[in-house]
Order: sequence, then C-alpha cells, then structure tokens
Amino acid sequence: MPGDHGPLPHNEGMSPLTLYHNPRCSTSRQALTLLRERGIEPVIVEYLKTPPDRATLQGLVAASGLPLREFLRSKEVPYQVLNLGRADMTDSQLIDAVLAHPVLLQRPIAVTASGVRIGRPPERVLELV
Repeated sequence: MPGDHGPLPHNEGMSPLTLYHNPRCSTSRQALTLLRERGIEPVIVEYLKTPPDRATLQGLVAASGLPLREFLRSKEVPYQVLNLGRADMTDSQLIDAVLAHPVLLQRPIAVTASGVRIGRPPERVLELV
C-alpha cells in the first residue's frame, strides 16, 4: 500500500493518476498523450516549477520498488558536476541533490494508489491504469 511507503500525492476527485511532467520533454509529452488517448486526464505536476519535497520524493521511490538512482537523470549537467555517480553517495545526499536541482529527477513519473512508474519508455505509465 502506498501509505506504507511514506506520503504520496493523492488525487481526490477527478483523476486517480498524478503525472510528474516536464512539458519540454518529448517522452513526458508522449506519456501524457497515451493517457489522454485512453480518456485519463491526470493531475499534472510540472516538477521543475513545483518540485516534490523530501518526504514526497522518498515516498515515490519507496512505492516504486526501485533504487533511488533509477530516479536520477545521469546525463544532466548537475549530475556530472556534483559527481553523483560515485558509489559512496548516500541516498540522503542524492535526494539533497535532486531537491537542489529538480532537473535531475527522471520524467515522467506516474503515481496512482496502486503504485509508481517511471515512464521510460512512455508506455510504462499505462501499467498503472
């Protein structure tokens, strides 16, 4: 259950799905199109404008069942500059980096009561619907 993994965004009302989205990212746009083609209008969080806080980020990672590193974009400049690929980086340090540089967060991320999926490839978001 998502509640067992820390706080997750809840979508009371219209949509059972939240999409952490970057409208400038083609993969993120493709995931949104796939959802809309199926009649699903997600709650859209443009995470570069309103990034998740520490507790939400930790909850997303925990609910996904994936290691935190799967949520990082290793080709982004801050990843290289901060040398985040080092094996000795703790999860806390990696989360600090994402909080300081939201561009590091993988996209899109789909969230429902049944789980979290990183939309790479974009079709992965459909696993939750």
